[in-house]
Amino acid sequence: MEVMPLLLLVAGSAVVAAAARRTPVPAPLLLVAAGLVVSYVPGVPDYTLDPHIVLPLVLPPLLHTAATDSSYLDLRAQMRPVMLLSVGYVLFATFAVGWIAYLVVPGLPLTAALVLGAVVAPPDAVAATAVARRVGLPSRVTTILQGESLVNDATAITAYRVALAAAVGEGATWAGGIGEFLLAAVGGIGVGLVLMVPIHWLRTHLKEALLQNTLSLLIPFVAYAAAEQVHASGVLAVVVVALYLGHRAWEVDFATRLQEEAVWRMVAFVLESAVFALIGLQLPVVLKGLGEYEGGRAAWYAIAVFAVVVVSRFVWVYPATFLPRMMSERIREREGDLDWKGPFIISWAGMRGVVSLAIAFSIPLTVNGGEPFPERNLILFLTFTTVIGTLVVQGVTLPPLIRALRLPGRDPQAETLAEANAQAQASRAAERRLDELLADDRNTLPDPLADRLRAVLERRRNSVWERLGQANPITGESVDDTYRRLSREVIGAERAVFVKLRDGRYIDDEMLRTLLRRLDLEEAAAYREAG
Repeated sequence: MEVMPLLLLVAGSAVVAAAARRTPVPAPLLLVAAGLVVSYVPGVPDYTLDPHIVLPLVLPPLLHTAATDSSYLDLRAQMRPVMLLSVGYVLFATFAVGWIAYLVVPGLPLTAALVLGAVVAPPDAVAATAVARRVGLPSRVTTILQGESLVNDATAITAYRVALAAAVGEGATWAGGIGEFLLAAVGGIGVGLVLMVPIHWLRTHLKEALLQNTLSLLIPFVAYAAAEQVHASGVLAVVVVALYLGHRAWEVDFATRLQEEAVWRMVAFVLESAVFALIGLQLPVVLKGLGEYEGGRAAWYAIAVFAVVVVSRFVWVYPATFLPRMMSERIREREGDLDWKGPFIISWAGMRGVVSLAIAFSIPLTVNGGEPFPERNLILFLTFTTVIGTLVVQGVTLPPLIRALRLPGRDPQAETLAEANAQAQASRAAERRLDELLADDRNTLPDPLADRLRAVLERRRNSVWERLGQANPITGESVDDTYRRLSREVIGAERAVFVKLRDGRYIDDEMLRTLLRRLDLEEAAAYREAG
């Protein structure tokens, strides 16, 4: 791809994503819609989705950001439902969609139908987390959806490879398919386990934040490439490494964490925006060469596959949720009471995304004998319509559905109270440590500086409690909001003086940058102290 079309894609998708934040429409849906419209604007180049770019270069960083933002402890607590969805459901959907497509589409071989089933089986990590963040799902439901979307790509890609081998005439067997699945799963996890400790050690021993963040950007690509090199699952390797690094991020230098958070937020925003825009831009490519299936027949096949994708998730989720609870008292005690609403949301939140399209575009043009791959263009079309259908139908209806079902979301008051208690315990420990340090003659400080350290600890402890208090009757601000605003005002006054002194040649630009950086760090600290 030329540079200018790529720049236009990134810039245009970023603008649409930013505009979506001012509307009730989730950004993924608006981006897909914009891509669909723009794809037919005269002069717009063809943005053919290249699986050799998406899978090794786009998928790893998106998985990395999703996994580092996830909770290893929460995922471990929900391991049973996560694995039932990410492995069991994907395989079930592969066979369900494949079998129905084989029955509905005349002349479609069963092996090619199973390829289609594997392609559309995995819900998308980006779509799931984007909608979960926007609508505020209960924490357990969010954890299950995030955990599923982190692992299910590995299952789907392996199932696709097995089905593809049979479709192109490589003589795939059930034993071979199971062996390949085990190699991908065990190998991917093994590569991740091997890499995670030395990578974390390197992150904690590099002294420069710039080098640490450079390493951070390379980590998902290294993990993915290393696993794929030994024919294991690069997806699982990335997820294992990222979960470990996220769980132990507190051991990394604070400057690295600050920079890393900003860098990865930017990377995730750009990639997520471009990915959803790319989905919409595929329409001309998909329709090209549809041939005999254009019109009513293609629409009927698309509706049938979409319906199977949606219904099969309900058929799997409810038994997988309630049967283990019926058979095991231990599961009932561990998971507590559970009604039908949570599984319903999990069933409906099965949006497909760019991974399905990337896998579909990787289907070869011919089989081993040189004949065209059976109904390849139709498979591309059905994958595209399924992705668009789930994003539009389920993505649009999910927020009002959650509101209608009145699922209990997060309790901000309870979370703030828990944060305040945690901060109080930490502050007391910090005060004891400060007293121990100041008692040592080597750490002697003037009283004003020692009092300043104590004041910072007291301010940090009290700031969370103040969030539970009354708002200012005049401005409507909380104490935290007022504290932030005043901090910005006084720091802004200092910043203006520094710039004025630079302009008057009393200080040079290098000194200005040093002074401004100091103010920036103080402003960030004040913002964090206020919660």
